[in-house]
Amino acid sequence: MPDRGLDGLRARAADGDQDAVDQLVELAGERGDMDELRRLAAAGSTDAVDQLVELAGERGDVGELRRLAAAGSRDAADVLAELTEQQDDDGDG
Repeated sequence: MPDRGLDGLRARAADGDQDAVDQLVELAGERGDMDELRRLAAAGSTDAVDQLVELAGERGDVGELRRLAAAGSRDAADVLAELTEQQDDDGDG
């Protein structure tokens, strides 16, 4: 999507248009745009938080998962525990 289209979606989202927020979350997830997802999460989008947890888990981004868990995401804490457990199991072998 051209930047103009994203800018329009961002403006609509800032005005409280939930459909625009949903589209931005979906597009950011497809692009792997963690910064966009963080911005949307900070604005209150739980879908953006969920997408961040998913991407961070796929990438093994322990720092991002810790940040999300510290901010109250139970899903991030669970994924972090799983990753930590896997790393511990790999280290024992």
